[in-house]
Amino acid sequence: MTGPDLLLIHPPAARAAAPPLGTAVLLSHLRRGGATAEAIDANLEAHLYLLDGDRLSVAAGLAPATALQRAMKSVPESLSFLRSPDAGRAFPRYVAAARHLNRALSAHRGASGRERWTLGDYIHADLSEYSPRDLSLAASGRAGTVFSGYFRDALLPRVDRMRPRGVAISVNYRHQVLPAFELAGLLRRRLPGVPVYGGGGMFTSWRSSLHGMERSFLPFDRVGFGPGERALLVAAGSASTGGGYFEDGEAVEFLPDFGFAQLREYLSPEPVLPVTATRGCYWRRCRFCPEAVAPIHPYRATDPETFPTLLRELSDRYGVRRFHLTDNAIPVATLRSMADAASELRGFSWHGFARFERELLEPGFASSLAAAGCSMLQLGLESGSQPLLDRMGKGTRVADASAILSNLSRAGIVAYVYVMLGAPGETESDAERTRSFLSEHAGEIGFLNLSILNMPRDAFWPGIAEGGARREGGFNDEDEPLGLYRRVPARDGWGRPHARRFLQKRILGDPAIRAIAARTPPWFGDSHAFFFRNTVMHRETGGKANVTGESGGVAAGGGAPHSRTNTLPGVPPP
Repeated sequence: MTGPDLLLIHPPAARAAAPPLGTAVLLSHLRRGGATAEAIDANLEAHLYLLDGDRLSVAAGLAPATALQRAMKSVPESLSFLRSPDAGRAFPRYVAAARHLNRALSAHRGASGRERWTLGDYIHADLSEYSPRDLSLAASGRAGTVFSGYFRDALLPRVDRMRPRGVAISVNYRHQVLPAFELAGLLRRRLPGVPVYGGGGMFTSWRSSLHGMERSFLPFDRVGFGPGERALLVAAGSASTGGGYFEDGEAVEFLPDFGFAQLREYLSPEPVLPVTATRGCYWRRCRFCPEAVAPIHPYRATDPETFPTLLRELSDRYGVRRFHLTDNAIPVATLRSMADAASELRGFSWHGFARFERELLEPGFASSLAAAGCSMLQLGLESGSQPLLDRMGKGTRVADASAILSNLSRAGIVAYVYVMLGAPGETESDAERTRSFLSEHAGEIGFLNLSILNMPRDAFWPGIAEGGARREGGFNDEDEPLGLYRRVPARDGWGRPHARRFLQKRILGDPAIRAIAARTPPWFGDSHAFFFRNTVMHRETGGKANVTGESGGVAAGGGAPHSRTNTLPGVPPP
């Protein structure tokens, strides 16, 4: 029996709230181009496999803590509840279910006991995803991850039975890197002669570094940079396994194929489909953003006039009426097209990132978006200090942001606001302006992402000298040549440690801001926040604001290195 030309795999670890868009658009392009292709969401499968009661019991050992025992016992009920519409109507019960699942995952600590896996991220304390040496250890099998058992006992036998002519692994998040390298090495040993391709935002972020490095640590026959549609279609039709790198951004697919996804199995109160109207970012001037300093994708956009029809087509095909627009920023033309198609989109709910564009100053425009199904807009405020915003290149006016938040609130659209502290040249006065803005507009802000800036390695900022990459950990820069970020030196007694303390003490010490943080869904953040739109509108806030450790990552939509180090309760990068 002949298998597919190409098998696409979305590896762990990422949020298991919705099917992966990158895999879906690649699958669509391959099939529309005449190739036989299949896809596996190994991230969702790994979650469900390792949340199995027997496997949790083995991982927890003979004498697990009482809280862990309680969490493991609650897993079936918590999974069922989190997948029910009731979860979106009962925030305290939702939080309890998520906490049970998250604590249950903590039973899986790996052979060394030094791995940490949550509903939002994965960290291996002994291995760095930025170190070729450590990546080689994972790929060779000399070091494993908490996913080793799933790979060995479930995924590999399934792939073996499918007999693909090639396998492509897409790595868009920092937390996927080590598992993906381990999986690629296992596939190479299990299926000799079957080419294994690597691609996705992480590899594209490493483009300049990889070109200057020896390739022996890579367990991939070829590695792609940027959009992989046309290159993978060529690979699917060729028996050649020539090595090296490939890059081709001309062909970009916008119509996803979610036929591989078990939509009701995802950890979400209702199925949500990710979709995008663009690749890359139309603004591309923010000094802190990878899409400006080292773009993952050349900017491409679908026809704004046809985008509502695309949503309708996906709804009819999959029976889903909720959509997450994963654009770096939804263009104004697309927003206007959605507003104009309100009758076609009746009954839909959609949300996504937008800039504080002046068009949103029109109260009628906000109302039109709400009528067309817009339930939430994610808005990158970054700072309440106009001089700092100007130095960032944001192109945002604080006064405009104030008026826009008011318009959205009156229209019934929830605002999920993103703020960053720790930018180069920031002062305590700048940070205080940010705190003041958030406090004054607390009644118009539904949810918050509070973070510390991660400066992209390739970013240029006046007054900042060229520097090496850094990681939150004890590894030296020389050991991590794949690091994505640069150090931001302190200035005039203000730096990252000071910004972090200010965030925790001054910003989260403000009762009005703390109330917003308390209602931000733990671990799932923007993936679930819009379900609690009515809670925000009625200001029924529950729970307590926690501040957890830091996490970095790669953005879900564009696959660019993330510029934010998050500090809200268990909320990883989106």
